[in-house]
Amino acid sequence: MTTLLALSSSPNLSTSISNQLVSSYIEEMKKKNPDLQVIERDLGRDPVPHLDEAVIQTFYTPDDQLSEEQKKLIELSNSLVEELKNADHVVMGSPMHNFGITSHLKTYFDHIARVGKTFIYTDEGPKGLLGNKKVDVIVTRGGFYSSGPANVMDQQEPYLRTMFKFLGITDVNFLYAEGTTLGDESKDKAIETVKRDISKAAA
Repeated sequence: MTTLLALSSSPNLSTSISNQLVSSYIEEMKKKNPDLQVIERDLGRDPVPHLDEAVIQTFYTPDDQLSEEQKKLIELSNSLVEELKNADHVVMGSPMHNFGITSHLKTYFDHIARVGKTFIYTDEGPKGLLGNKKVDVIVTRGGFYSSGPANVMDQQEPYLRTMFKFLGITDVNFLYAEGTTLGDESKDKAIETVKRDISKAAA
């Protein structure tokens, strides 16, 4: 059975285009994979808390030395790690905020990038432990950043590519919904483009 982890990260719950497209992705995947198991996590609706000193110290405490309080502190982080580990396929909705990802998504990565859990240090440098899974990232942007003059301002895609590679995930595909704030025609065109891409990606 294939497991799909669907991550949404927009704080704009009522009109989020990225959330809508993640839902479309799930529907398309279900059509083509009747036995699909879907795990949905909406980081905008249920934000992951920012790390604090106690949580960071707990991350670096050996498992056999954790107190009961520390175990509770990293319960959520452990769940996030296991969700990602167990997924065969991941779809992530990522709206651009101030040229990068949302703070909700950044905090998610802070919870899952954990030494000994999702990566290790070797003599050759860090090695990711989460390979053998496919990731489709739906990025939504008010303007056009995938090419052209504004491309140098794009801190969203480079960050996501870096983080996935760091975690050992190299099969990463980006679906672009751009120009969403440039009028209804531009927005509709962007949505339709991604929906066509979704049909191909879910095949």
